[in-house]
Amino acid sequence: MQCVMDHIVLNVEDDEKMMAFYSQVLMFPTERLDEYRAGKVPFPSVRLNADTIIDLFPKEMWRQKARLGEGRDNLNHFCIALSKEAWRELLERLDANSVPIEEGPVQRWGAHGNGTSIYFRDPEGNLIEARHYEA
Repeated sequence: MQCVMDHIVLNVEDDEKMMAFYSQVLMFPTERLDEYRAGKVPFPSVRLNADTIIDLFPKEMWRQKARLGEGRDNLNHFCIALSKEAWRELLERLDANSVPIEEGPVQRWGAHGNGTSIYFRDPEGNLIEARHYEA
């Protein structure tokens, strides 16, 4: 199966501190930062390259789903982007292997705008998003 890494999502405690680090220290361009600060979108992103972004989820988005105990889940999920045909084939393989889809299909924001996504877990519980874009 051919795919590209679309995005990684980090759960952050201090969104402004993390945005400053990724944009000023690592020099990754910000995306949707003004819209985030204006309350129009739920999270900001930084761009690694034409195909990949890092989304920075503020605490309000992850605190109720985080595991209990010391520490916190830092990696929320990662996303792979596939062709629409490969995405449909993946759905069939997940079903054939009794891998439950936790959410989706749903429309979500990613490195190339809005796409259609599903969410499922690997055997160790890591959340994976698989998506396709119409265009």
